[in-house]
Amino acid sequence: MEAVLSSSLQQDIFKQMEAGYPNEVGGFLLGSRTGDSTTVSEIIQIENVFEKEEQFHRYAMTPQDWMKLEDQADERGLTLVGYYHSHPDSPAIASIYDRDHALPNFTYIITSVVSGKAVDQKVWQLRDDRSQFDEGILTVSS
Repeated sequence: MEAVLSSSLQQDIFKQMEAGYPNEVGGFLLGSRTGDSTTVSEIIQIENVFEKEEQFHRYAMTPQDWMKLEDQADERGLTLVGYYHSHPDSPAIASIYDRDHALPNFTYIITSVVSGKAVDQKVWQLRDDRSQFDEGILTVSS
């Protein structure tokens, strides 16, 4: 599995992650899929609605966010292809919590933010049997 995004989109994600530190922040990935490759064309930031005292290590959004984003993607001729979020002061590795709340066939981009600075970014996809995530290849284009 490969995910492709532009360097400007990556920088937008980094800025959002750094601005949201020390809390987890995230949003949706809109784009297209061809075979085993996902191209991210747009990101949409979504407010973290998890309890304030838990936002340093948890991120959640409302079901209304999902429905609204699917409509927006359709209007733009794009597909909701995945989700991105930060791991403050933790590695860019999908956690058990991430696995328990993830969907197969979605692309997940996780950014490690250490002391307020984005330091690593990885892409993941949940197996169909939901047993674990597999790391993919993240290609950043100019």
